Amino acid sequence: MAQVTPHPEDQHKSHRSNWLRAAVLGVNDGIVSTSSLMIGVSAASTSRSAVLTAGIAGLAAGALSMAVGEYVSVSSQRDSERADIAIETRSLADNPDEELQELAQIYESRGLKPQLALQVAQQLHDHDAVAAHARDELGIDHEALANPLQASLASAVAFSFGAVVPILATILVTGSGHSWSIVVASLVALAISGAIGAYIGGGHKLRAASRVFIGGGLAMAITAFIGHLIGPAL
Repeated sequence: MAQVTPHPEDQHKSHRSNWLRAAVLGVNDGIVSTSSLMIGVSAASTSRSAVLTAGIAGLAAGALSMAVGEYVSVSSQRDSERADIAIETRSLADNPDEELQELAQIYESRGLKPQLALQVAQQLHDHDAVAAHARDELGIDHEALANPLQASLASAVAFSFGAVVPILATILVTGSGHSWSIVVASLVALAISGAIGAYIGGGHKLRAASRVFIGGGLAMAITAFIGHLIGPAL
């Protein structure tokens, strides 16, 4: 049989969706939440040290919160996946023929003729029944279950990278201009992160940059408004 040479094709992007979503969310969350917190404090107080302290505290709290939240969330997802695989494993042991027919019906519903669907199901069933049912019936790759620790560390690191932006803007700019430096640096960083995320994921860079730019700007504006209202009253 002649070897088939793959035809040229652009690299697909969808396999990046999980880690890309987590990275973009972490960075954007770090920028928006920390800069908004610092802008809110800046609107309520003229103390540069208070603004910087709020930013550092926001970075630490946010990174830890992201890490714990992602760990708990992904752990719950993995526990659910493992429970489903255990149920399927028991069902395969108790009802192998029924499970084989169920797998064949899945392939038939995807367009295979009944006889071919049964043949495919039988071969996959004989090769690794649990893997076949987990993948095609449950949509789970039992060899690549979610990793809570990896997700936790990635989220914390991504958040920290984002949160550093407004903190550095405050450190590098002295005097009364630190508030505007936070706004400008954060908005630029948001636009860049949105465009990079779109580039990696194959999306529209300008549209993605605009989304995070506008969203981050609104968040900072609302927080600044709240700081102006509350600051004089305290």
